[in-house]
Parts: sequence; C-alpha cells; structure tokens
Amino acid sequence: MAEMMSVEEIEAACNASRPLDFARHPLEGPELKHHAKASPYGFPARLRSNSAKALSLYQEAWKAFPRKFDTPEIHVDVTVVPGDGVECPPTPNFRILLPLMISMADADNYSVIDLERNTTTVVISEAAMRHPLYATYFFLEHAASCHITNRYVTPVHAGCVEWAGSGVLLCGDSGAGKSTLSYACARAGFGYISDDASFLLRGLGGRIALGNPYKVRLRPEAARFFPEMRDLPITPRAAGKPSIEVAASAGIRSCAETRVNHIVFLNRRSGREQLSSYRADIARSFFRQTAWGVPAQQQERDRDVEGLLTAQLHELHYSDLDWAVHRLRKLAEESL
Repeated sequence: MAEMMSVEEIEAACNASRPLDFARHPLEGPELKHHAKASPYGFPARLRSNSAKALSLYQEAWKAFPRKFDTPEIHVDVTVVPGDGVECPPTPNFRILLPLMISMADADNYSVIDLERNTTTVVISEAAMRHPLYATYFFLEHAASCHITNRYVTPVHAGCVEWAGSGVLLCGDSGAGKSTLSYACARAGFGYISDDASFLLRGLGGRIALGNPYKVRLRPEAARFFPEMRDLPITPRAAGKPSIEVAASAGIRSCAETRVNHIVFLNRRSGREQLSSYRADIARSFFRQTAWGVPAQQQERDRDVEGLLTAQLHELHYSDLDWAVHRLRKLAEESL
C-alpha cells in the first residue's frame, strides 16, 4: 500500500500549487509499466513489472525456449518493493490453499499463485534482487512453472538424458546422484534434458518428457567430479539445500524433449556395479507422490504415470561415475 500523505504535506503542496493525483487507488500498488513475453518450457507467458531488472531476470531464465505450445497465456505480475537490506532473504515456506499456492519468505518476499485463474502475483524486495540466483529460482521461475505443471504436464522427480533418440529417466531420492549422473552423461555426449525435474506432456501416453536443458544445478560436492564447477557461487534451493547453478556449456547437446524408453533408479549404496530389473509397484508409488496438481486432474496424472511405466524399468548399482555413464550408453544402444 502506498504511504499516506500527512495533512501538512497536502497543505504544502496546495500552497505551492503543486498538483496532487489520487486517481490511482492506494491498494493498487505501483504501476507495472514494464511488459515482456517469454515461453517457459515452450508455453506462452506474459510478465508485467515495475522493475526493468525483474523483467530482465525473467527473460534471461527462459530466453532459450521458443514458443511451442498454443495454450492460454500465463499472467505474471512482479512488484519490486524498496529496501536497504543486502542480505539474501530466507528460503520460502510453501502453503497450498487450493486453488491458491502461497510462497512466503518474509513480509517483502512472497508470491500468490492462482491455479484456477492462471495468474501469479510476486512481491520481491530490492534486497532479494541483489541475489539473482535466489530471486530467479524461488520466485521468477516458479511464477509460471506451477501453472504448467498443474495444467499441461505431469512432473516427475527425475533427471533425463537421451542417447541415439532413446530417453533415459534417472530416478531416486534427493541426493541419489541424479543431477551428477545426468551432467556426466551430457559431458560424455548424451543429449541433456534435465538434471532432476522432468515433465511428461499430458495426453501423449506418458512417454514424452521435457525439461530445462539449458541449465544445470548440482550440489557443491559434485565439483570434485567437474573442475569447471569449482569456485562458482552457491545458492540455496528448496528445503535449504545448497546448489551450484550453471548454464549448459557449448559442449553440451541440449534436447527440448525425448521419448522415454528406460526408467533407471539409482543405487550407490550397494557397493556393486550392476544393472538389474526394478519393481513397477515401487516405481508407480514413487512417481505418483510427486505428480501434484488440483484434485480434478488427478486421473489424467495417473494415466500419465501408467503410460510412463510401459517403459523398461531398471535399477543401476554403481560407485564409479564413468562406469555408470558407459552402462547407460550400452543400455540405450541395446534398445535400438
């Protein structure tokens, strides 16, 4: 809300014949004069903001994605509020009060996502904007992606790579090694789709997966495998997990989507190096727990999961990263 003028300030303005304009209601907040379009994951979105920097960060996050899908625009409003702080705000807490999703870091950093109206309102502080990785990850990227995962795709907690047109989903708990193995595969010539968040295009049998192939997020300990990650800045992720974020380099073959032929659950605990079959009932429960959205679309998400499970299911036991990459390449070639 705009700050109210005092009687003394109004008197001074009137005595100086300085015009006062109260046409804009104080509850409306600052005017969002800056406008832009983007295509997160290929879906159209329109952004309005009072900050050119917020506009630039949003466009930078999605600049590599051309518009691919003819769906209604997602509307995102971003208001940047003043502040003298320099510290990065805390990790937001998420609350769901359907049809609203609320992300709250503090009184100056929050977003309200209306899943029914296809709109997102973001309020973010100048202090947060001084930490672009934080602002982009927690607020600007999620502003549109939540609508996409609710309406058009079914999300799965998995990395995704492809070899010779054969897509491989890399699955497991947080910390299982999905991002590290995905990036190792990409550096070895695999097509790169995603590090740990993939999306099944709804209504296409559950086997067409897409992701963000232009960005890699890894845990800091992954730097011991990839020297180019050393000394890069670290930013928090969901649940406070730190990560290193880099753009996919020129040596990485980015792929917008792939057909999933193999689902591979990662196991670095067994001490073996082996590829074995995996149980469909366990995989089904793993995928269903992350296939979120409004209840009315649950049946469609369940159909996508069942379609995905028609791919071959495996468990990859490994300790050596190079061996794992070689075995996945061989697996993909065996299905040609």
